[in-house]
Amino acid sequence: MGLLGILVGLSLLIWLAFKGWSVLLLAPIAAVVAAFFSSEPLLAHWTQTFMRSASGFLAQFFPIFLLGALFGKLMEDTGSVSAIADYMTEKLGTKRAILAVVLGGAVVTYGGVSLFVAFFVIAPMAQGLFRAASIPRRLMPAAIMLGTSTFTMSAMPGTPSIQNTIPMPFFGTTPFAAPGLGIIASAIMLAFGLWWLAREEAAAKARGEGFGDDDALKSAADLADDETLRERATASHEFDPAEIAHGEVAATRPPFWSAAAPIVVVILVNLILSLIVLPRLDLSFLSKPEWGGVSPAAVTGVWSVLTALTLAILTVLALNGRRLPDLRGTMDAGVNASALPAISVASLVGFGAVVAALPAFAMVRDAVLGIGGGPLVSLAVATNTLAALTGSASGGLTIALDALGSTYLQRAAEIGMDPALLHRVAVIGSGTLDSLPHNGAVVTLLAVCGSTHGKSYKDIFMVGILGAIIALVVVIVLGSLVGSF
Repeated sequence: MGLLGILVGLSLLIWLAFKGWSVLLLAPIAAVVAAFFSSEPLLAHWTQTFMRSASGFLAQFFPIFLLGALFGKLMEDTGSVSAIADYMTEKLGTKRAILAVVLGGAVVTYGGVSLFVAFFVIAPMAQGLFRAASIPRRLMPAAIMLGTSTFTMSAMPGTPSIQNTIPMPFFGTTPFAAPGLGIIASAIMLAFGLWWLAREEAAAKARGEGFGDDDALKSAADLADDETLRERATASHEFDPAEIAHGEVAATRPPFWSAAAPIVVVILVNLILSLIVLPRLDLSFLSKPEWGGVSPAAVTGVWSVLTALTLAILTVLALNGRRLPDLRGTMDAGVNASALPAISVASLVGFGAVVAALPAFAMVRDAVLGIGGGPLVSLAVATNTLAALTGSASGGLTIALDALGSTYLQRAAEIGMDPALLHRVAVIGSGTLDSLPHNGAVVTLLAVCGSTHGKSYKDIFMVGILGAIIALVVVIVLGSLVGSF
């Protein structure tokens, strides 16, 4: 009955979340249902298991949600993201329209700009380039997805994405875990995605297929009132789409160097702190009870990302803050955009904690750990499966590591495996099957581009899922043969 309860609770969560119900309501209900089937104390699991785990997630990661959303909103409203997109358009032009869109999205998201902010800025760029180059409109979502939601989210070493941050407290790693393998995985995702999109572009031209319907793109204001879309989106990524329409965009755009400077700050500060500054500091005081009794490795990775984003925000304000017509409105929208996504993902984590505490979960754990191929394969399967079921890379990743992270770390220690390899496999694994059709980012991107699943999802699947799976397999094989590098 306990296993049945887990399945019923999970099915209830997936079905109603797909219908647009709030995860804030669904996650505790699903957790209580699972506990009921196991004859476990319901209220105790709600307040002592669910809420403690959810609050623990917020304590660790809410600052990153907060600063990431604020940075993204400032970059949007100062015109910085648009300036970077314009630069890519100018340098690459219509002859390399797909590459321009992919690289434009990659630059801003690797620099810390929130995914949904990038969608609303890169989509108009893509429309103009694709129309001029007579590339089918249906390929726009896949090109944007490739640049914003694949290698810069999960594989590029140092990316400040929440997905790349989550494993650090579990494994004591940094944002630059397994950098060589991350670069190889990024190259595979990018090369495969560009190959597929070029293939589709050539086939379309051979058929005489042009850009197609020249309908206007959906604006942030158009989508802000779509509650079903909002509920799906906020559980999948770290920015509330409803807040994109708030604030006011600058009337003029900054020069490229000024727009790109904050992104450079994010990358350089993150690198210097992670690999040079923080490892040399005496942080032994963290072992005292008043500081949580943690090891420095459990927090320094998060600290480096927080500091990088903070300095990048100050850089935006220093260079381009005077361009903002409504500084307070922009900052309010940015910080408000972080609240619902953070609490939504925390609720998914709370649900996972209740499930992991049930006696029947032992069968699930043993089945996952018993998968052949070693800890890397079973870790990849666990993160893939949970990200697919929840439609959230961050939620699925945290649930998997909350339940099994310590076990994987112990197994890695027994065989002499570098925890950095676990980190990279877990993050790439979470960014594959999370992009199934019900994923909030997929639904939002299609809506922004004015396309549908029927027209565009095949290409999203190829560049967002298949390419990532190929890269994940290569990383597992190389990691198993030669270790982390």
